[in-house]
Amino acid sequence: MSSIRRRTLVLVLGLMLLGTLLVTLFNYFDSAHEIEEVYDAQLAHTARMLQGVMRVPVQDSERDSLYAAFNAALEHAGQRMPGHPYESKLAFQVWSPAGEVLVRSAAAPPLDTPPVAEGYSTFDLGRHQWRGFLLKDPLRGLLIWTGERDDVRQELIDSIVRHTLYPNLLGSLVLAALLWWAIGWGLAPLRNMAEVIRGRHADSLEPLQLDPLPSELAPMQAALNRLLAQIDLVLERERRFIADAAHELRTPLAVLKVHAQNATQAQDDDERRQSLHYLIGGIDRATRVVNQLLTMARIEPMLGKPERAQVDLQALVRETLAELTPWVLRQGLELSLEVGEGDFHLAADAATVGIALQNLVANAVNFSPAGGRVRVVLSGEGERVALQVEDQGPGIAEEDLQRVFERFHSRNNHQGAGLGLAIVRRIAEQHGGAIRLSNLAAGGLRATLELPRRG
Repeated sequence: MSSIRRRTLVLVLGLMLLGTLLVTLFNYFDSAHEIEEVYDAQLAHTARMLQGVMRVPVQDSERDSLYAAFNAALEHAGQRMPGHPYESKLAFQVWSPAGEVLVRSAAAPPLDTPPVAEGYSTFDLGRHQWRGFLLKDPLRGLLIWTGERDDVRQELIDSIVRHTLYPNLLGSLVLAALLWWAIGWGLAPLRNMAEVIRGRHADSLEPLQLDPLPSELAPMQAALNRLLAQIDLVLERERRFIADAAHELRTPLAVLKVHAQNATQAQDDDERRQSLHYLIGGIDRATRVVNQLLTMARIEPMLGKPERAQVDLQALVRETLAELTPWVLRQGLELSLEVGEGDFHLAADAATVGIALQNLVANAVNFSPAGGRVRVVLSGEGERVALQVEDQGPGIAEEDLQRVFERFHSRNNHQGAGLGLAIVRRIAEQHGGAIRLSNLAAGGLRATLELPRRG
């Protein structure tokens, strides 16, 4: 069942009908018990009234006439008005000590002998069941029996149940209609929210601002707004990546095309080799641009929700440099690591810190002359850990020391894409650290990445 309204209505009505059924069953059995008690008391009361009548002092010659008049009057019970049809279903009978029937109502069953036990008894006779009460008069030795048919009591019980059940059923139908309207009215804010969402443009990622908003829908609106913000962030990263790729790849691709055309139009082998050499260099630069663009696109989601854990920075640096060493050696450079005294454990995202170190080392290799050395120094003081990467390149002009952190600012370096230091600064800021550049007195550049021990 997909409708909340129908599901709620069915559940409420089901519980209500079940409760009504249980209450009706309880009323039925309780009413039956109480009616049995009332009618039993009435039988005993009638028997004692007959006992009082039979004790009235009369002459023995007049007693037979009295009994005959009694019987004649009872023959018309339930047949005339004023009266009640139930009179014919109520009966009594009186026996003398000798077992002779003295008085008997017209509706009384044909009992030739009185019941054996004094008090209440139940027996079947014909199509009916009888409930009777036997009273023994100790003064005159008479046996007085009063009784009634079972349908008298059952009709009253059925009447009570009908008068209880039918209004409940009718009321349930009326209540179902009212509940359908009430549930619909209560769900109106949810329907309004659905209409607002359905009416929004597909490109609209603005947060929902529904007013008034029930407290039950506030978490849903907050969750939807978080989802819209995440979608907007993902789309923004996608747009930025596309813009960056278009910005950085347009010129290299154009240059590659020129070199390829020059190679095809070369007049001799030397000219063709030179054009192919330029073409391979352009392909290498385009490859580095693509790699750095992909790196930036990959780390941005990681920086949004960094997975901080206790990291041994010394082990991480050794592992990263071990991976970079073959590449550095192929560039004709030397790579060294110096580790100071102290503890180098800190709360950080190991993956992004490793990417930052790779970019710093790659940047140093790109600007170091052949035969030079790239020096990595790891030190820790107080609550911060410092990772320094030094090269023997030309350094950076003082006015450019801050601009190099801007995206795509590559200092006119044909080997870089201008994203490496921007990535490092983004990682440092996300960890609460900092990245600084400074020129060495002997020539070269020092990049210092500082990270707090506690993120």
